[in-house]
Amino acid sequence: MTVPRDGADPYSVCAVIPTFDNPKTVVAVVRATLEHLDCVIVVDDGSGPQARAVLEDLAGDPRVRMIRRVQNGGKGAALKTGLRQAVIFGFTHALQIDADGQHDLASIPEFLRASRAEPQALVLAYPVYDATVPRGRLWGRQITRWWVRVEVGGPKIIDPMIGCRVYPLAVAAVLRPIGDRMQVDTEFAVRLVWRGVPVINLPVRVRYLTVEEGGVSHFRMVRDNMAISWMHSRLVTTALVSRLLRCQGVNP
Repeated sequence: MTVPRDGADPYSVCAVIPTFDNPKTVVAVVRATLEHLDCVIVVDDGSGPQARAVLEDLAGDPRVRMIRRVQNGGKGAALKTGLRQAVIFGFTHALQIDADGQHDLASIPEFLRASRAEPQALVLAYPVYDATVPRGRLWGRQITRWWVRVEVGGPKIIDPMIGCRVYPLAVAAVLRPIGDRMQVDTEFAVRLVWRGVPVINLPVRVRYLTVEEGGVSHFRMVRDNMAISWMHSRLVTTALVSRLLRCQGVNP
């Protein structure tokens, strides 16, 4: 795919990979992504020594642009940093990939083709799980999917939570989602739909890795569930007030 040279390319895409302490998986994710793209922006969100050493090796590849955050601010903060940098580097689109190795990166070409064919769209993955998925994750996902249907007024988004998607940066990079942690993927998707951005939903196979394979979750049950609940409270309230105003002939 293309790397912008003088800003003239109407479609240029990079990858943005936020990472926090993924030393066993991030290298494979970055290298697999580089098979399809010429530029990967890796945002190190305050990783510890082991992961930093791995990232130092990756930074030696001229196709990898390493952005370091001194302190861990959360996945959302790292993602927003990466999207802003993608704009500064001159890209029009960004492929977001999580660094945990769960997503089947063989799907990347399909996502890029869909984005190039409809560059104004948000291309969202929805997960196709195998037997490794924890049952609790499935239940929690169904709850969030239900809330998102309320927030966007229908089934426009199949799954709002997965960190595998292509953003049109002209819209996404100027959004300012409130969340800085795990809720950011959902908030970005909802707010982009509110902005009138069309959505393309594509499947991606998802496998949960074992600890030995490098599977690690930074999800904090109490903190992140509270943040997600608060996010849905804000989004639902905003959506319902907006619809009420429109019914009264007021353009919110």
